[in-house]
Amino acid sequence: MTRADLNILDLVQISEDSTPAEAIANTVDLAQHAEGWGYRRYWMAEHHNMAGVASSSTAVLIGHVADQTSSIRVGAGGIMLPNHAPYVVAEQFGTLATIHDGRIDLGLGRAPGTDPLTSRALRRDEQAAMNFGGEVQELMGYLGDADPSAAVRAVPGEGTHVPIWILGSSHGGAQVAAALGLPYSFASHFAPRMLMSALELYRSRFQPSTEPGGLDAPRTMAGANIMVADTEEEARRLFTSVLTRFHGIVTGRRGGVQKPADSMESVLASWSPAEQAAVLDMIRVSFVGTPGQVRDALQEFTDATGVDEVILTCGAFEHEARLRSYELLADAWS
Repeated sequence: MTRADLNILDLVQISEDSTPAEAIANTVDLAQHAEGWGYRRYWMAEHHNMAGVASSSTAVLIGHVADQTSSIRVGAGGIMLPNHAPYVVAEQFGTLATIHDGRIDLGLGRAPGTDPLTSRALRRDEQAAMNFGGEVQELMGYLGDADPSAAVRAVPGEGTHVPIWILGSSHGGAQVAAALGLPYSFASHFAPRMLMSALELYRSRFQPSTEPGGLDAPRTMAGANIMVADTEEEARRLFTSVLTRFHGIVTGRRGGVQKPADSMESVLASWSPAEQAAVLDMIRVSFVGTPGQVRDALQEFTDATGVDEVILTCGAFEHEARLRSYELLADAWS
């Protein structure tokens, strides 16, 4: 039986009774454990102005985690490119790749990763978002082969050929990835609705690329929420923290990750039918249960989607529960 590669997406979550410093320390600890458990990639996502997320300065955190690990690939899942000049991203990730040769990944998205007011504070360029494909190509040019005659050069950066993934939750990213011959990762852990159609579009329109970092065949990844524990009852209880986080997204009341409730049923019963429907739709790609249950459900998911890799996020309130969840799944998967 073919197993997809397992990766971790870490939001560097801040629990309601913890601090950003503790969240960052937990991220380093989880990455070190994940390396020993055989996970292939450890990615962090750019988000801004969120009380429960400490990954706003994503490139800095990638360097911090890479400094304290030795073999696992560390990267961005992702950098929201229209928030930044491609040249600056090239310098940042070129520097990271120079320090940590062969271990840095750069996932690129075009969503803001925040609210409209914060987007303006970031000086987000909406025109750049409309020209996402062009921005990606500009960035690839800075990271490509050194050109001494170029008027603008990324140093460090040129010649590093940092591997680039295109991220998306709709068809737009799939089109860009296919046209440029780049790998594609779908954010089905929070926006699963277009997963299958986006993967089909990407595969059907894929253009092989001979450029450094380009592919000769499609390569795909999909996101999933997981919660693994020794019993199904305990996993479902721990998953209530994930439910309340998504409820906060739906209702606009975001905060730190909350302690688990007694049961999923008690949490759902406290919401309106519309809120229940919205949250349950967002978390359709979630696998909760014992190691065997989650392994089998995840295998069914990878078989159905045909993805080469999955990137997993576990939103348990307690750090030890997150560690245990990833450890149990790694053991079951292998």
